[in-house]
Amino acid sequence: MQRAPRDVAAGKPGPSGPAAPAAATKAAATPQIQLIPASPEGALDAAEEAVDLLLESGRAPGDVLVITTGEQHPWAAHELSFGEGSYWAQHDAGDDVFYADASVAGRAAARPVVVVAVNGGPDTAAATVLPQALGQAGALLIVCGDPQRINSVLGAGV
Repeated sequence: MQRAPRDVAAGKPGPSGPAAPAAATKAAATPQIQLIPASPEGALDAAEEAVDLLLESGRAPGDVLVITTGEQHPWAAHELSFGEGSYWAQHDAGDDVFYADASVAGRAAARPVVVVAVNGGPDTAAATVLPQALGQAGALLIVCGDPQRINSVLGAGV
């Protein structure tokens, strides 16, 4: 039974991505962690640059979830102005980068890549969202923020 889905997936041009995370999940359940040092004021810009690089390297927009610990990403604020139903419908569609505040990040589905901008907010926001984001990231967790703060939450050596 496992061969049929893989054979079907192998015939499509883009699914080499899903096959790799499935294999990686068996080998190591922990995604790769990348730390991008940034001040709280610069964390959102660093996250945006990381997303741009991911998309330019061929990552599908629907593979990426961006979480902020402080001020909401402008996209999230804009989309929420149309109501929560519309905002979460875009999440459920899964065809574009999705931006979520730390307070609602637990509601977001896992994606292959999670980018966290530690752009302020209470220390509890980072302490709550970083382990959660690690669980939501299928292949890669990118954290933009103060390395000392991040390492104290995720564990030294990140």
